[in-house]
Amino acid sequence: MPEQVHKVADVFGINRDFPLNYVERPGIDDKLIENLTRDHHVVIFGSSKQGKTCLRKHCLTDDDYVVVSCQSHMDLRQLHAAILKCAGYQIEESNTRSSDGSHKLSAKFGGELTVPLIGKARLDLGGDKESQSSNEQTFKKLELDAQDPNDIIAALAEIAFSKFIVLEDFHYLPYETQQDFSYALKAFHENSKITFIVVAVWREENRLILFNGDLTGRMIAIDADAWRPAELLRVISAGEALLNVSFSDKFKSEVIADSFQNVYLVQEACHRACRSVGVYQTQDTLKTIVDERGAGEIISEIVSEQSGRYKAFLSNFGLGFQETELEMFKWILYPVLSCDVQDLIAGLRYREIRETIQSAHPRGEKLNAGNITQSLQSISNLQSKKNIKPFVLDYDNTNLLLSVVDKGFLIWISKQERSELLDLIGLPPAED
Repeated sequence: MPEQVHKVADVFGINRDFPLNYVERPGIDDKLIENLTRDHHVVIFGSSKQGKTCLRKHCLTDDDYVVVSCQSHMDLRQLHAAILKCAGYQIEESNTRSSDGSHKLSAKFGGELTVPLIGKARLDLGGDKESQSSNEQTFKKLELDAQDPNDIIAALAEIAFSKFIVLEDFHYLPYETQQDFSYALKAFHENSKITFIVVAVWREENRLILFNGDLTGRMIAIDADAWRPAELLRVISAGEALLNVSFSDKFKSEVIADSFQNVYLVQEACHRACRSVGVYQTQDTLKTIVDERGAGEIISEIVSEQSGRYKAFLSNFGLGFQETELEMFKWILYPVLSCDVQDLIAGLRYREIRETIQSAHPRGEKLNAGNITQSLQSISNLQSKKNIKPFVLDYDNTNLLLSVVDKGFLIWISKQERSELLDLIGLPPAED
């Protein structure tokens, strides 16, 4: 009999907490922990569903941090307000205006804090200081310029806030907000002890430093994307031990290879293989999992369920921000849909993208390269505006590299008739 019974859903697959078969990766988990103790801001980046959030949850306890879920409509003012709300403030718009004409924020704290040497204190920043008992404090109501990071720093210092602040899905923020916040981060680093953990779907290690070079030396980037086959095998083996099941060596090698080394697809394939043979929890005796469909077919099934989303992505992305004569965003998809999948895995270089587009675009070589560059640099912003979640494409402006950050899209596109996809968005068939 097993010592402890676990549900399959708590081991394999996506769940709200990190899975029980989580495995640490050398150079990733330890790098995060090491740099959090050095008061550096941290960026955890990588493709979609590659374990970025699990990494953060594994290395920190729930009491160590607050989480701000970034949204596509947020400007810097709204992002700062969201940070204060997660810290425990109640936010209202003030009648007072800041220098740029926008309304200031009225901030009132009504949460509980642990005050050193005093004990737990109930704080209410809604009124003037009054005489309190020795274990209670109240603070004045704050009026803040939400555009000014120094005001946010002062408000957090007022309540002795000391937790990490996690900015989840930072890539969904508008381009301008990401850029504005990169400047705010320097102020947070220099004028406070507050540390931010930025979690984003992109493939560019130094994107925030590209926005603001002053962040050099103040920020560390951790690439959560890389999963070696041996590490994915450890994920499967850990799940086998927890559930008292066994997959064949063939199944394990195929599921790792066919997943394009995406940990989500490996987890989900193992989950479905277990359920297909009636395994829903830890087995009393060792159970051999034999799914007649095979690993490749299971993964194809998982990915095909996203077919509607991927087709919608192609259509919506191709339309761009608005109708234009050059239709550049539609043409950005041309090299993506006409090249070999292995080239997509490696990423498409700018020169290759430009030459491929110019070879088929009505303007040919007369097409201004600047139009291509501008469109590539706007890829994230367009996907955010179009509410495409998760992102499918990312452009690394440092290395001039276009990458697919949704591994499922790679698998899906490898099984599609490319001419049909090109025709779907009104592009000519690719040349052989």
